[in-house]
Amino acid sequence: MKIAFVGKGGSGKTTLSSLFVRHLVAAGAPVVAIDADINQHLGPALGLDEQEAAALPAMGGQLPLIKNYLRGNNPRIASAATMIKTTPPGEGSRLVRVTEPNPVYDACARPVELDGGAVRLMVTGPFTDADLGVACYHSKTGAVELFLNHLVDGPDEYVVVDMTAGSDSFASGLFTRFDMTFLVAEPTRKGVSVYRQYKEYARDFGVALKVVGNKIQDPDDIDFLRAETGDDLLVTVGRSDWVRAMEKGRPPRFALLEEATAHALQTLRTSVDATYIRRDWERYTRQMVHFHLKNAESWGNERTGVDLAAQVDPHFVLGESVATPV
Repeated sequence: MKIAFVGKGGSGKTTLSSLFVRHLVAAGAPVVAIDADINQHLGPALGLDEQEAAALPAMGGQLPLIKNYLRGNNPRIASAATMIKTTPPGEGSRLVRVTEPNPVYDACARPVELDGGAVRLMVTGPFTDADLGVACYHSKTGAVELFLNHLVDGPDEYVVVDMTAGSDSFASGLFTRFDMTFLVAEPTRKGVSVYRQYKEYARDFGVALKVVGNKIQDPDDIDFLRAETGDDLLVTVGRSDWVRAMEKGRPPRFALLEEATAHALQTLRTSVDATYIRRDWERYTRQMVHFHLKNAESWGNERTGVDLAAQVDPHFVLGESVATPV
């Protein structure tokens, strides 16, 4: 199951995504966590110190390796150099799974211990000196999109992605790569403005969207969010001493998390798990192709010097039954 946490800056999306990761790991579920924001905060939220977080390998820095591995022996892709962030898999492509060992995880993922369990953590990476003034944010998230395009995940396997703030993810097809998108909203006008944008942009793509109300202080806050987001409001979260200790770098054992917050996290998981029975691999593959063709026509063909539409395998549908070549 692929889950995105989105919201405006300061809404608490990183805190909630890290809590959800901890909740899943505590339950024994295999989890890959991805920080898809150049403001890298997910590592520290999972307990890494600043030096450890800064040492995490950037997916963007390993893009040639990622492309070479995922290309496999797909005859429609002449070389890894012609792959772009939206290149879809086809017959002969290598696919990745949540629990397997593979060169992509070896290069890009690091295990983070969490109360006896562990999560695989991957990060897009921050801007480097070479990027400043010449690169856009989405050049960094391209590695994440390519990875998710080739990911086959099953029930009770989780990929949790802490997305960029606001509605920036709509500049690529990344927003369609998830079984569930949790939009973290504070009970303020600014807090729900990103919700309205997300709801409008995602309307035609079948994106499953639920609102998580955060920083709730009283029933009036809940009433406000309910009036603004209606049935999309799934659950609300209030003040937490456990979270305050975590933000100071001194988290107690996760078993000591307040009951109300633990219940909210279980509600998120129940909502996510319910989407699996409605998963439509054919639509997922169609959306990959749709955004690939848009990117190819807009800039990809010119940049690579080839017709990227030829990379599309019309008979290929991503799914759990698809075999990966050796």
